[in-house]
Amino acid sequence: MKTYTIGEAARELNLTPYTLRYYDKEGLMPFVERTSGGTRFFKESDLEALRIIECLKSTSMPIKEIKTFIDWCSDGDATLQQRFDMFRERKATVETQMRELLKTMQVIEHKCEYYRIALAAGTEKVHRHKQTRRRCRTDQHESPNAQQKRISPGEPELILL
Repeated sequence: MKTYTIGEAARELNLTPYTLRYYDKEGLMPFVERTSGGTRFFKESDLEALRIIECLKSTSMPIKEIKTFIDWCSDGDATLQQRFDMFRERKATVETQMRELLKTMQVIEHKCEYYRIALAAGTEKVHRHKQTRRRCRTDQHESPNAQQKRISPGEPELILL
């Protein structure tokens, strides 16, 4: 059976030894054994458990909740339902995050296209026709006073569209 030092385990997981020590201090690694001198040594199964911890952490799950999951694992089959429910909740959280990231990506893709066109034209003014059309649509619902406040003649216009 292959074992790893804390440094080797950290490299294998793309973490720092400090992070692994922190996890141990927080009670996330009750499964990691130590030598008689107190040195931690990691088995392949320990690395797999740490990969699950990292997975949960990447979903923004707080360390305290990850600790609860680790405790449930130690409790055995009596906590299967809690662990299942927790992973269903994590799945829903990640799905929401993915939807938000897709919206963010759409904005970024739009801006990449916007600047690609502006660079090709040598100016952002190439987009003014679109802005005017868009402004006309929104201006129909504003009072004349609000329209004047939004765009004052002679002031430079900041283009964020």
